[in-house]
Amino acid sequence: MSTQPAEKWQFWVDRGGTFTDIVAKAPDGALHSHKLLSENPEIYRDAAVQGIRTLLNLDADTAIPEGKIAAVKMGTTVATNALLERKGEPVLLLITKGLRDLLRIGYQNRPKLFDLDIQLPELLYDEVIEIDERLDADGNIITELDEDAARAALSEAHAKGFRSVAIALMHAYRFPDHEQRLGKLAEDIGFSQISLSHEASPLIKLVGRGDTAVVDAYLSPILRRYVDQVADALGADQGGCDRLMFMQSNGGLTDASLFQGRDAILSGPAGGVVGMVRSAAELGFEKLIGFDMGGTSTDVCHYAGEYERSFETEVAGVRMRAPMMSIHTVAAGGGSILSYRDGRMQVGPESAGANPGPCAYRRGGPLTVTDCNVLLGKLHPDHFPHVFGPNGDLPLDADAVRTKFEALKTEIGTDKTVEDLAEGFLRIAVENMANAIKKISVQRGYDVTRYTMNCFGGAGGQHACLVADALGMESIFIHPFAGVLSAFGMGLADIRAMREAQLGCALEDIGAAKQLAEIAAAARAEVASQGVAEADIIVEQRAHIRPKGAQQSLPVDFGNADKMRADFVTAHKQRFGFAPDTDDLIIDVLEAEAVGQTGEPVTMPNPTGGTRTDATVPFHLNGGWQDIPLVDRTALAIGDSVTGPAILTEPTGTNMIEDGWQATCAAGGNLVLKRIVPLARKEAIGTSVDPVMLEVFNNLFMSIAEQMGATLANTAYSVNIKERYDFSCAMFDQSGDLVANAPHVPVHLGSMSESVRTVLRTNAGKIRPGDVFMMNNPFNGGTHLPDVTVITPVFDAAGENILYTVASRGHHADIGGKTPGSAPPDSRTIDEEGIVIDNFLLVDRGTLREEAARALLASGPFPCRNVDQNMADLAAQVAANETGATELRKITSQFGHGTVQAYMGHVQDNAEESVRRVLDVLHDCSFSYPLDDGAKIEVAISVDKASRSATIDFTGTSDQSPLNYNAPMAICRAVVLYVFRTMVGSDIPMNEGCLKPLSLIVPEGSMINPRYPAAVISGNTEVSQAICDTLYGALGVIAGSQGTMNNFVYGNDTHQNYETICGGTGAGDGFDGTSAVHSHMTNTRMTDPEVLETRFPVRVDEFSIRDGSGGQGQTSGGDGIVRRLRFNEPMTVTVLSSHRIVPPHGAQGGGSGAVGENSVVRADGAVAELQGNDQASLEVGDVFVMKTPGGGGFGAL
Repeated sequence: MSTQPAEKWQFWVDRGGTFTDIVAKAPDGALHSHKLLSENPEIYRDAAVQGIRTLLNLDADTAIPEGKIAAVKMGTTVATNALLERKGEPVLLLITKGLRDLLRIGYQNRPKLFDLDIQLPELLYDEVIEIDERLDADGNIITELDEDAARAALSEAHAKGFRSVAIALMHAYRFPDHEQRLGKLAEDIGFSQISLSHEASPLIKLVGRGDTAVVDAYLSPILRRYVDQVADALGADQGGCDRLMFMQSNGGLTDASLFQGRDAILSGPAGGVVGMVRSAAELGFEKLIGFDMGGTSTDVCHYAGEYERSFETEVAGVRMRAPMMSIHTVAAGGGSILSYRDGRMQVGPESAGANPGPCAYRRGGPLTVTDCNVLLGKLHPDHFPHVFGPNGDLPLDADAVRTKFEALKTEIGTDKTVEDLAEGFLRIAVENMANAIKKISVQRGYDVTRYTMNCFGGAGGQHACLVADALGMESIFIHPFAGVLSAFGMGLADIRAMREAQLGCALEDIGAAKQLAEIAAAARAEVASQGVAEADIIVEQRAHIRPKGAQQSLPVDFGNADKMRADFVTAHKQRFGFAPDTDDLIIDVLEAEAVGQTGEPVTMPNPTGGTRTDATVPFHLNGGWQDIPLVDRTALAIGDSVTGPAILTEPTGTNMIEDGWQATCAAGGNLVLKRIVPLARKEAIGTSVDPVMLEVFNNLFMSIAEQMGATLANTAYSVNIKERYDFSCAMFDQSGDLVANAPHVPVHLGSMSESVRTVLRTNAGKIRPGDVFMMNNPFNGGTHLPDVTVITPVFDAAGENILYTVASRGHHADIGGKTPGSAPPDSRTIDEEGIVIDNFLLVDRGTLREEAARALLASGPFPCRNVDQNMADLAAQVAANETGATELRKITSQFGHGTVQAYMGHVQDNAEESVRRVLDVLHDCSFSYPLDDGAKIEVAISVDKASRSATIDFTGTSDQSPLNYNAPMAICRAVVLYVFRTMVGSDIPMNEGCLKPLSLIVPEGSMINPRYPAAVISGNTEVSQAICDTLYGALGVIAGSQGTMNNFVYGNDTHQNYETICGGTGAGDGFDGTSAVHSHMTNTRMTDPEVLETRFPVRVDEFSIRDGSGGQGQTSGGDGIVRRLRFNEPMTVTVLSSHRIVPPHGAQGGGSGAVGENSVVRADGAVAELQGNDQASLEVGDVFVMKTPGGGGFGAL
């Protein structure tokens, strides 16, 4: 194999978590590949160096000769592994005074909605120093930096042994002077690693930027030691290696001396993206889906002419605010473990890892995806490396695999054959991977069927045809080095340097070009400093543009304003399906990328082929065993074809050519797979429950609901929906029963089906295809008025019968009412809270009834304040529903309506059985829950063991409130559904089945089932939390949490904003409560303080954990928070909050949590205490202070 000759060796290395892959380019131009375990401490210290020495034929004692290696280009998971295992450097964090806990609180949402023991990612920093300094959003100095105090605190930390410091100050992304001065102080004191947030990420959002600076300080010293170790081992200083370079997360190489922790997170996978793009370009493939399947996970990515990068990524619980290749990872790899849980066959997310590995690897490992392929004959022991067993010389153990599958068959109690079981598990894994690809393609407006899949990674070739079929793709590309393509990509990559600048100016602003020129010059200089000639450097310049009120920006090439505007509209249409209003477009971020064109030109030689002596191997297909060809890929010449079913083997992987596919050897030895027999999309799988298809449909329904959610979040106008994720999307069967729900806000969960059933019942016989309804009436299935539900019935192909219904519910920023934000603290009737919408036809046979809708929203004594925004959000909800309807039509044509309808029932039955199992171990119980206003909620839960059902009886609960502490019946159902879903304790689907074993008795006219025209604004937020803690009080599994959403609304004629604020959660048996997090019926996000201060005339003086507010016990309750907001303009503030008088209760003898407190500190220092539900007028300089409740403790001390 030859390429351009050179005098020295080059080594391209991908040091992965399990294996290290190396591609070597020899002095004669020949390419060699080598694979070895990343960790083998008994034999070698570092896999990359060992592999290089092996390829150079050096023995253990021989140094690398001088002048032998031109370059080593490496991607490494050293930083990622240190992050995952939390083994970085001890870090000191310096942050603006008042915000010491900001990175711990983050955006206040909990990672897993139904976990009572909330596990937040472990913090990366060890100590925090609050810095006395403050700038406003325009850079004006509010508080001068106190250098003396900072110097003393830094000196003390240095004396304790800290050497790594991260510095993150408010608004430093634009005004870095204070950070720079602190950095100089730290340097003078002797800190060896100083990460300044404006250098780590010069972008708005202190949470993400602060996290990025901390990650940089945490990982850079580890990375530096690793880089030095490799350099020493290669003898780089003695001329053993001319250049040592590392791959960055953004897809560009950089010199080892410039490699930073923040740039290393996706170092390995980024090489795969480059390899994928460059290798496929040789044959003219430009629209690509990357499919990189390894042992523990699968990475997927999208390419349509330019690299896609994300500027906000969460990795291992850390929010990164830096440009990284946009790569989506799903926990499905060759080592993903097969299991049977909760009546469902499941694949992953747990992995067998490298040790013990799959069952077939002879180390006593569990059954995995790889074992499915062994059992079915896709991986054949005779034709797979004999590297197993105690001496590393035995083949795969197929007998052990069959034995374990037989045992699993017995456990499941099925009459399926073990081969059918293996095919079933494989299908589940394939559908999981296909759903991951939909997230990066279909959800973002790309037609994936027109793309080519570039398949690589050790396990990719075994599954590529199946994944392509699941997506309707008909073209697959497999490079000769597919098994080591990430390493190959290191050699093809260019040196890149990126610079960003946050702007927020009009497209016409002349200052933008000046600023872009500055960052472009800096990026160019960094590349030039690495020895790249000026002529070989190009600089790409982009502007990230968004409408002023929106959050999501789209990148376009920088140019004149008209061209950027037109390009933005094109990009927006492609992504979101509609053209936005372009009146108020702004440049959000400028980006300059300098590319030093240094990538190796590697044109693979055309294979001459060899004498083909195809073997045959037994293979399981269509219910029986048959012999199929096993072909050596290296024996193929250009133009040779292999028609499936067949297996193509090669040194770095196995490629399964499925039935209906054909592989052809193209130029450079590349394989191009095409589907030659059209895929029969119709599947006759019957309507009786099959454990394989149960899991497939369960994931499919969930994926559709998530795709609806993505459409809604992307296309909505208001911050509530776009950023705070205050919405839910769901699908229902033809009876209006919930089938799948993309959970964002639990209070929406069980309540939407009431709205759907109301619409179906009220309009029976009158609904036509293309009709869309909206409603928010709390007395007809709604929750509170700002939550508007848009409902789309889905018809059969003939347009005669309703088969399913899809719905989306979004919290509108204002729906009218006495106060801005539609949350009056003193409302007494529903009409005072806004516009009541009941069964309104929003779209009539495909035509939006805009005039009628606007008239409704502008009617009544308290009309909506921003009808344009309401209409924009409603349009987004209609679009989200159409996404769901389209996907449902697709699966109906594939499986048939009878099957889809049957499985909608089966997934509900599965959830129902899981709840019945909970009831099997429950006992009768009751609880009385007092509220601040003297009312109470009573519950008695009685369990009928014989019928495995329970009655939840709220008799004794107080009558409906004359004010707004009333929760409609739909909310009560939602809370019961949520509580019993959390009791299941494993990941079951959330649907109507959870409620079937439960009957509710809720007295009409009570505060949790009020009669019209009761006011209900606090029901959704406050009473829902109270019902929840009442049920947990009876069940005794967890103490009371903060029991409130701490609603805080502020506004004037120009600005309005709404926050729900976190607090402490209750402790349980064996676990402490969690501090500063949203609990139970809400999980909305908090706006970043820099964004908040940029958009609104306020200043966040403090957002910190309220130490000591959690209740004591054998396990302690979580703490609440303290939030101080200073106002720079006169505004009206409204607060709706609970547990200001009655403290959150302890459980099993544990202590109560602290009550919350609301107050206003006037500019003159006077303090005005506020009640739980209150309103106040704030003037310039006044500060609103909220202290939220802590959770109760569990168990007597």
